Amino acid sequence: MWNRMPAAIAAGLLAAVWAAFADHFGLLTVAGFLGCSAFFAQGRLDAKGWLYCNLTLISGLFWAWLILKGGGAMPTPWLGYLLTGVATSAMCLQACNRALSFIPAAFIGCCGLFVAGGEPVVALLPLMLGAALGLAMAKLTSAIEQLLQYLGIEGLKA
Repeated sequence: MWNRMPAAIAAGLLAAVWAAFADHFGLLTVAGFLGCSAFFAQGRLDAKGWLYCNLTLISGLFWAWLILKGGGAMPTPWLGYLLTGVATSAMCLQACNRALSFIPAAFIGCCGLFVAGGEPVVALLPLMLGAALGLAMAKLTSAIEQLLQYLGIEGLKA
């Protein structure tokens, strides 16, 4: 348990900051946490990981938008069902492009638009800020670990 303390401190502190920031500015808090989760899940905890995460999240927003707009264009739900299948396949196939290779982030971005009630503007900023939150958590965790090492407290290092 103690070896997870730096990550726990960083995550808890910055999650609270995000919740207050999102609330104050009227941002969709849950979309930020989706972006943060996508950042950590993709495994590359640096700026390039943040970029790839955001590109893939945005692609998911696009596919969700296509499903919602295309599916809503017909009086029957069948086009929406078809577009769901097409978009799902496309999110898997886009992984051939390295920058879009983390498939779960595409699905998370897709969910972000659904959580935002189909409004891309409502979902985009919190998803991207959430990925930045994840990067900040990773950097703060590293800083706490370095501080503990400097102080000679090794038992709390992740």
